[in-house]
Amino acid sequence: MYKILISIFILIILNACASNSPPSTTTDVCKIFKERYSWYKAAKKTEKRWKIPVPVSMAIIKQESSFRADARPERRKLLGFIPWKRVTSARGYAQAVDGTWEMYLNDRGGWFVSRNDFEDSVDFVGWYNYKTHKQLGISVTNARALYLAYHEGRGGYKRGSYRTKPWLLSVADKVQRQADRYQVQYNSCKKKLGRRFIFF
Repeated sequence: MYKILISIFILIILNACASNSPPSTTTDVCKIFKERYSWYKAAKKTEKRWKIPVPVSMAIIKQESSFRADARPERRKLLGFIPWKRVTSARGYAQAVDGTWEMYLNDRGGWFVSRNDFEDSVDFVGWYNYKTHKQLGISVTNARALYLAYHEGRGGYKRGSYRTKPWLLSVADKVQRQADRYQVQYNSCKKKLGRRFIFF
């Protein structure tokens, strides 16, 4: 009995580690959802709740964390080599910073919400982008503009802070291209994904 309990415990630990690791591919949304069907359900739930298309949310998360649960910004270096404070408090799949995450928690409510949980993170991305859509009038399919507002904050986007950052404009273009690719892929598999039992 003791050995069985130990085996079950080890399986639970291994499963948790596997679920927090990135999927085997991050460039094909159909393969991502085939491997992590719970992610599909979470992204679809976010789309239904916040009206943000699945490919847009997934493209933003890919850019922010490459689908790594433990993603965090690099630390600054003190005297050029001593690890120091991190650039921002961003972490998790969505790279949400502390202040914005707190606003999300206050708005959403509920317990046991974590930036390291994909379902919570994709819901955060949907929540933030929906509010951006309502406040700034950006289309829910405009991944480029939504990403700029996500990165700079809505105030920064309104001020046009991104215009002085060519590197950021390049990244936003990349996010739009990724969302477009994900959309084409998603169109080809969403019917299968919508069935209870799926066979690819």
